[in-house]
Amino acid sequence: MSLELSKKAQAVKPSSTLAITAKAKELKAQGIDVVGFGAGEPDFNTPDNINEAAIKAIHDGFTKYTDASGTLELKEAVCKKFEAFNKLHYKPNQIVISNGGKHSLTNIFEAILNPGDEVIIPSPYWLSYPEIVKLADGVPVFVRADKKQNYKITAEQVAAACTDKTKALILNTPNNPTGMIYTREELEAIAKVVVEKDIYVVADEMYENLIYGDDEQVSIASFNDEIYKRTITCSGVAKSYAMTGWRIGYTGSSVEIAKLMGSVQSHQTSNPNSIAQKAATEALNGPQDTVFAMNNEFNKRREYMVKRVAEMPLIDAITPQGAFYLFVDVSEVLKKEYKGNVIVSSDKLAEILISDYKVAVIPCGDFGFDDHIRLSYAISIEQIKKGLDRIEEFVKAL
Repeated sequence: MSLELSKKAQAVKPSSTLAITAKAKELKAQGIDVVGFGAGEPDFNTPDNINEAAIKAIHDGFTKYTDASGTLELKEAVCKKFEAFNKLHYKPNQIVISNGGKHSLTNIFEAILNPGDEVIIPSPYWLSYPEIVKLADGVPVFVRADKKQNYKITAEQVAAACTDKTKALILNTPNNPTGMIYTREELEAIAKVVVEKDIYVVADEMYENLIYGDDEQVSIASFNDEIYKRTITCSGVAKSYAMTGWRIGYTGSSVEIAKLMGSVQSHQTSNPNSIAQKAATEALNGPQDTVFAMNNEFNKRREYMVKRVAEMPLIDAITPQGAFYLFVDVSEVLKKEYKGNVIVSSDKLAEILISDYKVAVIPCGDFGFDDHIRLSYAISIEQIKKGLDRIEEFVKAL
């Protein structure tokens, strides 16, 4: 056939994180002992009270369509959570419940972008941001935040990146892939620029419950009315409640943007899964002890991983403050030879580790930093130890 397929779809890069994870699962299915550091999901089961709420929903016959943008019950639970945790006041008509965090972002950019509008994306970034922006006919504008600034962009960098085509800034804190958190002072400075430039902030706070030590989660929309009305706050239940497969995300925004997002969703997917909405309502309204328990376990793994990596030659990492990733600088490794060939990229490094050492890591070229890899500590401490032993064996052999 000579019919041309969509150029927009052809330009989309497949997710390298999903590809690496799939490769690791494939090898495990063959009985090969692979350690997978690619996981972007907790290794815990969804808490029992949440599962029971879903089972009850099924038995009660709550298996029909709901309102396209989500049930009022879940929207009210989200409003209550925003008020208590984020210090943000939203009403139910400002909330849109989606089929996960990626879907929320898709809705947002479909609602706010026109062809050619620019979106500032701090680098390193979650690899799906630029692809979702491009699918909504936007133009990603990358602003690099180097290691010496803890991988966080400054207000001055945001101001310098703005043009007359800038429509929005994506701000992800706690950050994937770095685990870094923007402080209150850093966010206040960025908020001032956003208001002055009159652009939107897409505040992705999906990892907001996964913060360690004395650091605090601050929502940029909480400072004043001017930044509040320019912010679309995104979160969900996937990471905090071990509910990645349930696919429930949510946003808080102006009524106008929420209405547009709801309209887009009504045609593209209609409502999120009714049973998952009942489960998410229980997650937000029910006891939070499992959240704290998972957080404590992640923290133990984080401390162990940071210590081990610090002791290895050729690689290093800044201690993450949140999420469940370690962003590892492998620039010195990329100068070395392996079996007679220079390791030219993080992709090549990841290929060597999975083929010769049976360790799956995420190369970060698609995150804007080709001299880094991402290691998840959302796996057991036993698996972390085994995987780091293998990585250490590799780097010491170079």
